[in-house]
Amino acid sequence: MTTDRPVTEPADGGENAEIVIVGGGLAGSLAAAVLARAGHRVALVDKRAVYPDEFRVEKIGGHQLDLIRKLGFIDALEHVACRYDRVLNIREGKVVDVSVGQAYGFSYASLVATARSQIPDCSNLIVDEVIAISNGDDVQHVELASGRRLTARLVVLATGMAGVLGYKLGIRRRVLAERHSVSFGFTIARRDGIPFDFEALTCYGERTADGIDYLSLFPVRDGMRANLFMFRDPTHPIMRELRREPEATILRLLPGLRSYLGDFRVTDRVQNWVMDLTVVEGHLLPGVVLIGDAFQTNCPAAGTGVARLLVDVDRLCTEYAPQWLMSAGMGREKISQFYSDREKIAADQQSLKMARFRQALTSRNGVGWDVRRRLHFLRRSLTHRVDQMHPGWIGRIRGALRA
Repeated sequence: MTTDRPVTEPADGGENAEIVIVGGGLAGSLAAAVLARAGHRVALVDKRAVYPDEFRVEKIGGHQLDLIRKLGFIDALEHVACRYDRVLNIREGKVVDVSVGQAYGFSYASLVATARSQIPDCSNLIVDEVIAISNGDDVQHVELASGRRLTARLVVLATGMAGVLGYKLGIRRRVLAERHSVSFGFTIARRDGIPFDFEALTCYGERTADGIDYLSLFPVRDGMRANLFMFRDPTHPIMRELRREPEATILRLLPGLRSYLGDFRVTDRVQNWVMDLTVVEGHLLPGVVLIGDAFQTNCPAAGTGVARLLVDVDRLCTEYAPQWLMSAGMGREKISQFYSDREKIAADQQSLKMARFRQALTSRNGVGWDVRRRLHFLRRSLTHRVDQMHPGWIGRIRGALRA
C-alpha cells in the first residue's frame, strides 16, 4: 500500500482512522474486512461485541455467490454454511421444476461473525455507540457514547433501517410502500427424526387471498430452515396463528406440502419481520456515504437484498473509497460518484422492480393477473420437462441466444 495518502490528524485527543464504519451487521462488517485487508485504517463501531441471532439473511446463491467470491469471502462462508445444489419447486402439491445451482444456508449471526473474523486486527472493532457525527469537506468527527472521539476522512453509515444518525445529518427516509411484506423464519424437523426426502424445497402460494408468495426450506447447521414470505396485512389474525400454531397453520395455507413434510414440528421460536420499502433523501453529504439498508430497503421475498448489499460493498470498498483516499478532500463531488455508479443504480432499481412484481404476482386479482400467474408456472414446468427429456438443451439454447 502506498504511504503518500493525505493524513487526517486527530483533534482534541480524538483517535485517528481513515474510515469509520458505523454499524456492524453484514454490510458494515464486510466493508470493514474488505477495506482493512487492503491496508486501510478502519474503525468499525457497533454496540454489540457479538451480533445477535436476528432473523435476516439466511441463504445465498446464484449471482450473490459471484460477488462473495469477488470480495474474497467464499472460503470463510463454506466453513459456517450448509451447501445445497438442488431445490425442488412445487405448487398445489405438484412439481413445477427443479432449480440446480450452488447455494448456502446459514444463520445471520454466524455470517456476521465470519465477516468480522476476516478483519485482520480485532482492535478495528470498537464496541460502543455512535451518538453524533460532524461532517465536512475534509475531516469527519465521530462522537461515541463512552466519550471517545474518532477522526476520519470518511464515515460509512451501515446502520440498516435505524435512522437516528442520518436524521441528525438531515437525511430523511421516504416510504414507498408501507408494510409491504411480512416474513417468518423458523426451523423444522420430522417428529420421527428421519431426514426429509428433499435437499431443499420451495412451495409457492396457492390462493391470492392467502397472500403467500412462497415458503423456502433449506438446510442450515441446526436443521431444515423455513422462510415464509407473505404480502398481507401484518395485523391479520393469521399472523398470530403462524406464531402460535405454525405447523397446523402452514398445512392449512399450503395443503400441497403435507405429502412432502410428513409429520413435522417447529423446533425453535417463530420469528417474523414486517418490511417497508423505503429510500433515503438528502443523503448526498460531504464525508458520509450510506450502504445497504441504510440507503434503501428491500423486499425479502424478491431475494435481491443481499445482492444490493454486496454490490454496495464491492463498488464502495474496491473502487471508490480507495481512490478518494488518494487525494485531499471528501466533498460531495467524490461521494456522488458512488451514488451515480451504474452497477449500484441497476441493483437498486432491480430490487424495487422485483419487489413490486412479486407482490403483484402473488396477490393481484383479475383475469389478466390470473392468466399471467398460470402462464408463469406453466412456462417453468414445460421448460423443466423439456430439459428432463433432453438434458442441457435449454442451457445450450440460452447460450446461443446470448452469443
